[in-house]
Amino acid sequence: METTIQISQELLERLRTMKMYDRESYENIIWDMVEDRMEFSEQTKKNILQSEKEIREGKIVSLEELKKKREA
Repeated sequence: METTIQISQELLERLRTMKMYDRESYENIIWDMVEDRMEFSEQTKKNILQSEKEIREGKIVSLEELKKKREA
C-alpha cells in the first residue's frame, strides 16, 4: 500500500540536495536514512541527540574559529 506524506518545503529542499543522481526517488533517500539510523548504537543515538541540542543552542565553533585557536 502506498501513501502520501506531508513535509515542509525546507525538508523537501534538503531531500533534493541528498540525491546521489537526478532520478533517485525520495523513498530511496528515506530508506537509506532509516537503515543508517537502525545501525546506530544506543550511545551513538544519545550522542547525536546531545550534539543536535548543542547546535540548536548555538554551542558550536566554526572551522575558521577552530583554526585561529589552533594557530594561537
